[in-house]
Amino acid sequence: RHSERMPKNKGKGGKNRRRGTNKGEDDKRELVIKEDGQEYGQVLRMLGNGRLEAQCFDGTKRLCHIRGKMRKKVWVNQGDIILVGLRDFQEEKADVIMKYNSDEARVLKQQGELPESSTSLVYFASA
Repeated sequence: RHSERMPKNKGKGGKNRRRGTNKGEDDKRELVIKEDGQEYGQVLRMLGNGRLEAQCFDGTKRLCHIRGKMRKKVWVNQGDIILVGLRDFQEEKADVIMKYNSDEARVLKQQGELPESSTSLVYFASA
């Protein structure tokens, strides 16, 4: 009668157990430099629904969409430096390709890829 018991749970719990772990953050990944049709930007504000508003370093404010590959793995916050792919058919919209961590942003600045004002950009843009 007890042979058809429910199986014991052997797993480690649901999705939420992964919350604190940072599997997506590789220690040493290659620094990605922008190519044609791409631009660096800084996140001004999060809009929800996988979208955000970013101030690109070419002086344009754009509505950016976080690509599906990044969506649940890489958390983007206000003030982050990101690489966006520009759309040739929509000037005011772009797609977030990747997010730079603070070390990578510093290296980009040293190499002259980012303007010096990039860290203080958020303060005057959101004022």
